[in-house]
Amino acid sequence: MMSNTYHPGELPQEKVDRTVYNGSAEGDRDVGFTSTGLPDDVFGEEENHDIKYKTLTWPLVAVLMITEIVSNGMLSLPSSLDAVGMVPGVIVILFLGAFATFTAWLLIEFKLRHPEVHNMGDAGYILFGPIGREVLGGGTIIFAICATGSQILAGQLALTVLSDGRLCALAFAGIFSVAVTLFSFPRTLDHLSWLSIAGGVSIIIAGVVAMAGAGAVPVDPGNVVIARASDFTSAFISITNPVFAYAGHFMFFILISEMKHPQDAMKAAWTLQIVATTFYIVFAVVTYYYIGQGVSSPSLLSLSPLWSKIAFGLAIPNFFIAGSLYSHTAAKLVFVRFFRHSRHIHSHTFTGWGVWTVLILLANVAAFVFAVGIPVFNYLVGISASLFAAWYTYGLAGAFWLHDTYHFKGGYSAWFRRPIMFVLNILTVLAGGFICVGGLYATIYSLRQAAEAGELPTPFQC
Repeated sequence: MMSNTYHPGELPQEKVDRTVYNGSAEGDRDVGFTSTGLPDDVFGEEENHDIKYKTLTWPLVAVLMITEIVSNGMLSLPSSLDAVGMVPGVIVILFLGAFATFTAWLLIEFKLRHPEVHNMGDAGYILFGPIGREVLGGGTIIFAICATGSQILAGQLALTVLSDGRLCALAFAGIFSVAVTLFSFPRTLDHLSWLSIAGGVSIIIAGVVAMAGAGAVPVDPGNVVIARASDFTSAFISITNPVFAYAGHFMFFILISEMKHPQDAMKAAWTLQIVATTFYIVFAVVTYYYIGQGVSSPSLLSLSPLWSKIAFGLAIPNFFIAGSLYSHTAAKLVFVRFFRHSRHIHSHTFTGWGVWTVLILLANVAAFVFAVGIPVFNYLVGISASLFAAWYTYGLAGAFWLHDTYHFKGGYSAWFRRPIMFVLNILTVLAGGFICVGGLYATIYSLRQAAEAGELPTPFQC
């Protein structure tokens, strides 16, 4: 199995001085491979630098995770329950929440053993060499920009609903893009984390208000399907909504790299998954029950006009702060790739700020142009999620465990000494492949149907 990482016995002298290898991967982590200032740490020792990155506490990381994951994706969950039935839909959401928690743990363990990993590109280099770095790094940028564009469209829709469509939708997208750009400018996630508190709170309150609105002005209460017979394609199209409602793991390495104590990252992940899974189920069930069959996606459009406006208005802070996090992620990956271990990372240099500004502008302009200028953009988001998020959130986590168990615990025999974990991680890799292929098929199938029905919008539509 290929590896481009440090292995016990091949450590730089600085690491040897700080650690005593005990022959286990858990030992590698426990004895301090992720201590601040180690030679391979992404940002190194920061004590005397102007710009300090490693400032996040685990509660702030949890808030960042909640803000970027529990966002507009949850608004499609009631329609998923309508498509497959309430009971199967709830089971799928619950299972995916547990699965995403397991893969989050695998990603975090990998990061703690490899402090030099800043993003999926770095992880790709460890697993697959230079090609892996470019593919997984490029995929992260593409998916982050598509996710930013998706948030811009969510903001555009919210502003259109609030104004009763009195202004050109393209103008609303432009206004929202400016807000997203401004909030993505801070160089460190610490500054964005405090804004994310408002973003996380806003989407939770918006969901609660939406449920209250559905109950106060129900459409067809109780007219729900417990379990619906469906063909594979229709069912999988609906299931992709909850699958990608958990698709935020592509940011985890970047978030953990800016933590004071990376060892606490799993606390943030537990908080995220408990909040997300619980809220997803409650929101989907309550909304579906009171709206009934035919609930829209996003579900806020099925509320009465007044309640729809209130809910969309409350959700706006989440939409643009989540969009800012995504565009920040795309820019940060390239910025660190350019300047890792240089003075431009930690100092207020003209070159550093100039390049950062250009990267932020490029990421947000690209997101805006893609969102309003590509008629098939929503399907493009689905394709990018299938190609990349399916692996970042699910499949690659299994490969991380297989890699580290092989290299840190004794080769192939180490896999078979842990049969349960071996099987679980093989299934995790296969699940990533299944979601990738199935998601691509479902998205392309839906795109073809929309094209044949003439439902695709024109570019830069007002």
